[in-house]
Amino acid sequence: MAAQDASEVKMVPTLGLTGVTINAMALIAPGAFLWTTYQLQAAPASALNMWAAVFVATAIAMLTAVAYAQLANRYPEAGAGSSYYFAEASILQREEHRHFKFARLSKFIVGWASHLYYWIYPGVMVAFMGLIISYIIQTFVPSFGAPWQEVIVCILFAAIVGSIAYIGVTGSTVANIVINVIQILALVTFSVLAIVYRALHPNVHYLHPSALSVILPHDLSGLIFQSTIAILLVVGFESATALAAEAKNPQRDIPRGVLLSLVIQAVVFYFLEYFAANFFINTGYTSGSGKTLLSGFAAASASGAPIGDMAKIIGDSLLGGNGTLLATVIALTVVIALIGTALSCLNTGVRVTYAMGKDTELPIVFGFLHGKYRTPHVGVIVLTVLSAIIGSYGVINIDHLTQVTLVSNIGTFLLYGMTCLICIIAFAGIAARNVFTTVLAPALGAILNVAMLLGVLYFAFAGGGSGQTDTLVALVFCLAWLVIGFGYLYIRKWRTGEPILHPEDHKDKVGLPSEMVPN
Repeated sequence: MAAQDASEVKMVPTLGLTGVTINAMALIAPGAFLWTTYQLQAAPASALNMWAAVFVATAIAMLTAVAYAQLANRYPEAGAGSSYYFAEASILQREEHRHFKFARLSKFIVGWASHLYYWIYPGVMVAFMGLIISYIIQTFVPSFGAPWQEVIVCILFAAIVGSIAYIGVTGSTVANIVINVIQILALVTFSVLAIVYRALHPNVHYLHPSALSVILPHDLSGLIFQSTIAILLVVGFESATALAAEAKNPQRDIPRGVLLSLVIQAVVFYFLEYFAANFFINTGYTSGSGKTLLSGFAAASASGAPIGDMAKIIGDSLLGGNGTLLATVIALTVVIALIGTALSCLNTGVRVTYAMGKDTELPIVFGFLHGKYRTPHVGVIVLTVLSAIIGSYGVINIDHLTQVTLVSNIGTFLLYGMTCLICIIAFAGIAARNVFTTVLAPALGAILNVAMLLGVLYFAFAGGGSGQTDTLVALVFCLAWLVIGFGYLYIRKWRTGEPILHPEDHKDKVGLPSEMVPN
């Protein structure tokens, strides 16, 4: 990557371990994703495997997180580049010069593919926000919820998140600390109340007969299907690696932040809340009426807000008939959590874009920093507008939301799989390496991320109908994005003469530290 000139505006290191970890934690928001994904996870044929699938997904994410942590430790100078930087550095440090020509192509592919994740995901969060705010308003104003009204909500939400991101990561960190505290308190309260409800109502027919039934898998096919959903809950830990330029001690704190964010949010809070929700669910939870009356997981799968429904039942029983109030409060905390999630992903996305802009792999305007706030403000503005557009598209109907979510998921799995492979390359031939953390864990992470991607696509196609159509739309978009990327490379080659595959002396033209460049 290109070295910075001493006179140019640079990002200011302000983050310690807490700041790095908190920003990554915001992207893994248990309170938000329990609410937004439980309906999909409640598919009756496989729902009994829900907690076990969250465990499997967390294990896969942890393997990937190990790869990111090792790369962040090896390349603390990566700045905002994250995997984009790692891809180039891992090749340029090789002793065999014949590999150098692939450095630029490798980093561009990783950076370009990462934008399927980082540029789409904030828009998905904006769409979720539109749906949740509509749910809250409809509780008091049943007529609310026209598409144009939800679109306005999405635009306003995107503007709020973009405004916070514009003024810098310090402001984002303060916001994320508050957001994490609020959502953690809310989900712990819900979890405790759900467990207490079961303890006080032993005669209700619960779908899990015991606590052990909640955590054990019940059938292999159901576990695999549930895992393809659950894996989407735990993405975001890698966002810490894009904050290296703003970390006071990136070599120490970035790897720790990657792992800590995943352990705190997934191993502690996801495990707790998914246990509680599944420990609670029973045949007394119903929806519909007459011949269409549904109960248990079937009712949750048919509901637009099953966690809200559960909160109403729990609140009415344990809190003196205040179920609607409890559901509304929890919904508000989900709104707050989604602000943190969208903010964290937007911050990560614009920093990777900034790194590519500095390298002129994207228009150079993306490589500028704001003179006062030291933020990649052009990227913030562009991504804020894009998030508003994507969110407005996704909130219109479930098919649109499925399409943009699939695009983001495809980008996530591609990025994670490639980063695991990069880790193996980066440590190949190093005698003092830890075989588990630099070979076995990344190899398993790469294999399982690809398997999860194929699983998501398989189950989407196997279901037929609109799911199959939505998957085809997402795949066409991703292929078109890839074509556009290579088209951009060839246009630059035609205009500037810069080769896509550099000659072997490419190592002399990048900003790697001298100790990393072979003689």
